[in-house]
Amino acid sequence: MRIHIGTDHAGLEFSTQIQHHLAAQGHEVIDHGPIEYDPLDDYPAFCIRAAQAVVRDQAQGVEALGVVFGGSGNGEQIAANKVLGVRAALVWNISTAELAREHNDANVISIGARQHTFDEAASFIDRFIATPFSGEERHARRIGQLAAFEQDGVLLPDPRAGRSENTMTDASDSFDPEAG
Repeated sequence: MRIHIGTDHAGLEFSTQIQHHLAAQGHEVIDHGPIEYDPLDDYPAFCIRAAQAVVRDQAQGVEALGVVFGGSGNGEQIAANKVLGVRAALVWNISTAELAREHNDANVISIGARQHTFDEAASFIDRFIATPFSGEERHARRIGQLAAFEQDGVLLPDPRAGRSENTMTDASDSFDPEAG
């Protein structure tokens, strides 16, 4: 599989280690990050380029995923999600890595390099890559809704539309915290 990597200075050392880890597993790794440490560099362009490459590869039928790194992973996820067709998930444990693929068909994950050890991050990435999308109808339907919104800004009808102006009272009267 082709894996696109993007990071800034905060994840540079992590990125290098991850690239070696993934290459040793037989993945084709493409680095979109900086070529040298610069404490003042900015993550958006690096992460957006990695995300664009994932979308481009997938559109051409190439099996590809992306991993973006930064100090917390938050800004990097936001940057990647600005690319049409990207579903980037912030991952902080094995479960979120697995669910990102299984339920959300995420094609990019973001990890906070300052939040995890190398072994933790490598395990998240390995699980992300190994987990297929479940294909369950409810998950596919939701992903379809996200894609439709990206294309034309259309949402499903608002179930609150046309209700009385006192919807907060109505909603709180029937709120059941156990219902989830």
